[in-house]
Amino acid sequence: MLYPNIKAEMARNNITIKELAKVIGLSTNSVSFKLNGKRQFTLSEIEKIALLFNCSLDYLVGHECSEKQVV
Repeated sequence: MLYPNIKAEMARNNITIKELAKVIGLSTNSVSFKLNGKRQFTLSEIEKIALLFNCSLDYLVGHECSEKQVV
């Protein structure tokens, strides 16, 4: 899985891979692998990133919401 919205938020907020790695407690290599789809972020890592950028988990992982009728 690629994470284009995480990369977009990093660019908007001028956050480097090194800075992001420090926030979520990983090495820069691990974060680089995850951003490029070679590995997956864990839920707790995505939660930390969402808090950093003040956005939703769905947005970060690129989910698009579709309208569903509640029954």
